[in-house]
Amino acid sequence: MSGELSPIDKAKFVAAKRAVDFVEDGMRVGLGTGSTAAWMVRCLGEMVREDGLKIKGVPTSTRTADLAREVGIEVISLDEAKWLDVTIDGADEFDGDLNLIKGGGGALLQEKIVATASDQMIVITDASKEVEHLGAFPLPIEVIPFGWQTTKSLVEEMLISMDVMGRDSTLRMNGDHPYVTDEGNHILDLHLGRIGNARQLSLVLNQVPGVVENGLFVDICDVVILGFADGKVETRDINEGTVEEDRLDFLESDNLFKDMMD
Repeated sequence: MSGELSPIDKAKFVAAKRAVDFVEDGMRVGLGTGSTAAWMVRCLGEMVREDGLKIKGVPTSTRTADLAREVGIEVISLDEAKWLDVTIDGADEFDGDLNLIKGGGGALLQEKIVATASDQMIVITDASKEVEHLGAFPLPIEVIPFGWQTTKSLVEEMLISMDVMGRDSTLRMNGDHPYVTDEGNHILDLHLGRIGNARQLSLVLNQVPGVVENGLFVDICDVVILGFADGKVETRDINEGTVEEDRLDFLESDNLFKDMMD
């Protein structure tokens, strides 16, 4: 029931609920990965089952694909879709220009490919993710397993000339073994503290041999939807230069809450 949800989960839910209002019949929708995106997938599934919404979803990870199928969303590949109407995803950090850090859930490569193949990218999040400067959250970069330690050294050396506060990096682990992405790669988390020029850093990182992609999403996000525990929702559109506030009610009888708390 909604009364059993934490304030952060309520904030995630109302942001997700507002975001699915952007989805219309017949759309091809990119489905993000992570805890906030999971709320969005469940909201869309409810619309498919109860309102007859007809969409095709392109998931950004195997776990999102599994959830989408579970809630009744038709899943297709990006190659089948070719282009998407909208992608809805979460973020680990965002700044005033709606630049993002993503990849905390390990799906940054597929997330960036899907987001850039969309007419619009909508990010759903809570106020805790807003920062003045990106970098407090460790920046993930996906690297191939071969020679990853060499790649790590090259990245740390490159960071000397970048406008960042720190240069340490760590290999992401899954228990006693390196974390493995859906593409069979590893992730290095860069502990930068503060990123002065995200666009420059993104371009330079991708030139390092062994780096597949980085978690900086620059000039990709169009709309950020912020959810709050009291039901308030703030929608910021970077292209229109608008900020709109709304309030959503969540009731203990809501079917989605029942599903989540079972």
